[in-house]
Amino acid sequence: MERLYLLGNEAIAHACVESGIGFVSGYPGTPSSEVIDVLRTQKDPSFYVEWSVNEKVALENALAAAWCGLRAICTMKHVGLNVAADPLMTSAYTGVTGGLVILSADDPFAHSSQNEQDTRCYAHFARLPCLDPAGVQEAHNMVPTAFALSEEFGLPVLFRPTTRICHSKGDVSLGAVVPNARKGEFHKDPRQYVVIPAHTRVLHKKLNEKQPALKKRLVELGLNYSVISGKTAIIASGIGASYVQELLPPGVSFMKIGAYPIDEAWLGEFIQRHERILVIEELAPVVEEAVRQVAGCVPVFGKINGYAPYEGELSPAVVAGIMANAGFLEKSPFAAPEPIQNLPLRPPILCAGCHHRAAFYAAKKVFGPTAVYPSDIGCYTLGLQLGAVDTTICMGASITVGSGIAHSDLSHDVVCTIGDSTFLHTGIQGLMNAVYNGANMTVIILDNRITAMTGHQPNPNTGVTATGEESPPVSLDAICRACGVTFVETIDPYDMTGMLRVLAAAKVKKGVKVIIAKQMCVIVARRAGVKRCRYAVNPEICTGCGTCVRFGCPAIEFVDEKARINELCSGCAVCARLCPVGAIALEVRK
Repeated sequence: MERLYLLGNEAIAHACVESGIGFVSGYPGTPSSEVIDVLRTQKDPSFYVEWSVNEKVALENALAAAWCGLRAICTMKHVGLNVAADPLMTSAYTGVTGGLVILSADDPFAHSSQNEQDTRCYAHFARLPCLDPAGVQEAHNMVPTAFALSEEFGLPVLFRPTTRICHSKGDVSLGAVVPNARKGEFHKDPRQYVVIPAHTRVLHKKLNEKQPALKKRLVELGLNYSVISGKTAIIASGIGASYVQELLPPGVSFMKIGAYPIDEAWLGEFIQRHERILVIEELAPVVEEAVRQVAGCVPVFGKINGYAPYEGELSPAVVAGIMANAGFLEKSPFAAPEPIQNLPLRPPILCAGCHHRAAFYAAKKVFGPTAVYPSDIGCYTLGLQLGAVDTTICMGASITVGSGIAHSDLSHDVVCTIGDSTFLHTGIQGLMNAVYNGANMTVIILDNRITAMTGHQPNPNTGVTATGEESPPVSLDAICRACGVTFVETIDPYDMTGMLRVLAAAKVKKGVKVIIAKQMCVIVARRAGVKRCRYAVNPEICTGCGTCVRFGCPAIEFVDEKARINELCSGCAVCARLCPVGAIALEVRK
C-alpha cells in the first residue's frame, strides 16, 4: 500500500481510479475542481472524462452512464447542485444500476462562493444517502464505499467534502488502481426510466421503502458510530468531528455522524443513555434536528439554542469555544488572537494586464457611473473594485437580472458583463429571453477563451476537450445572432479606441446589443509562450495626472508624484493608450 502526501481532492481522485470508475463528468467550481483536473490528466485512462457545459448536463450524463452499468462520478461545488437539482430529485426515483457518486463540495465561510449552502439538506430533500468525510484519509476511503453503497441500494450517493477537506493536505494510504472492466449497456425499462405519473407513484413508494435498511447499513459500515464514556456526550459530523476528537475530555461520550440518513432508533438509544448532548456540525443543523426529534427530555445544546453558530467554518479554536460555552470543556486551550494593527488593505483584484479591466474601464467611460452594471460569477466579479459591478447572484444571472432592470428602470442604461464559460453555462437562455421580450440593454461577453477563476479548465469555446483533444470551438457570435441579436461586435479590449467606439455605437441603439471582448487570459497566454514587451513611464514627460493609476492595474504605481510601472507589467499597452501626455512607451533596455 502506497502512502503519499496529497491534497484532499487528489486523494478523492485517486480513490475514483481505485474504484474502477468508468465515467467522469462535472463543471469546474472551487473547491471541487481539482478532482477532475487530476482524473483528466491520467495516463492511458480506462474511463471517459469530460468537462460539461454546466452541472445539470454533467449529472444527466453521469446518470445515463450509471444506467448503462458503469461506475460514474459527477463533480461540482455546492451552488452547482442547485443547477443540477432537477435531475437529482428524479434520479432518486429512477435509481441506478452502476454506482453513481455526486460530489458536491461545500464551502463554509464562503471562501470562494456566493453563499454557505449545505448539501446535506438536498440529501434529506431527495431521500438520498450522503457521506460527510471528517478528514483527507476518510474522504479517500469513503469513495469506494460510496460506489458500493450506490450499487447495493440502486441509488445515487451524494458525497460532501468541504473546502477544508478538499484543499488540505495529509498523508494518505492509497490502494491499487482498478481499471474499468465493465462494458456499458443500456437495458430498456420504461417503468424505471420514464417518469410519467403512473410510474412515478410506484417509484416514490419504492424509494421510501429503501430508507430503513439504508439507515441501518450506514451504521453497519461504521460510517456512523459511537463510543460511550460518561453521562454527557458530543455528537459531531464532518471536519468538526475531527476537531472534537482532538479536544474531547475524559468521561465524555462521542458519536460521529459520517453519513445520512441517520438511524433514529440507534441515535435515540445513544441519547437516552446520557444527561446532556452537544451537537457540533458546519452550516445547517441537520444532525441537531435529528437529535432533537428523538432526545425527549434530554437537554440538547447546538445551533438552535445559540451555543453554536449557524454560519462560518469550524476550526479547533471555534469548536473549543463551543464546547466551553456549553459546559463540555472547562476552558478553551486557545488564546484569542491579537489582531495585527495597521496592515495595508489588500482587496482581491484582477491580474496585471487582464483584459477584463480594459472592458470595464471602457464601459464606465461610455455609459458613466449612473448606468447599472449587472455582472456574473467569475474573475470579472472583481470588477466590483472598479465600480463596474452592481449585482452578482448566480451563474448566468447578469443577463436575466439586466433584462429585469431594463424593463423596470427606464431611466438608466443597463450594461451586463458575463464570461464566455458562464455564458455557455446558463447565459444563452437569458439572452434569448431578453431579445424575445424586447429588453433595451448592452451585454459584454468577456471572452478569455478559458474557465479561468477555477483553474483554467477548457470549455466549448476553447477548442480542446478536458483531455486535450481538439474540438470545434463554438462561435459566440453565431450563438448570439441565433438568439436574435442583430448588433453583435467582436473587439480586442486592448484596443481601447476601438472598444470605446463600439460601445458608443451600442449605446445609441435600441434593443439587445452584444459586444464580445475577446483576448486570451494573461496567465494562459504566458503559459503558451506569448511574450509582450514591458512598458515604462518617462518621468520627464509624466505630469502626475493619475489617469493610468486610476485604471487600476497593479503593475502601475505612484511614487514621488510620478507614475511608475513595476515588474508585474504584461505588456498589454492599455495604459500607454490612456496616458493623455504620451508618457508611457515600450521599455528600452540597455
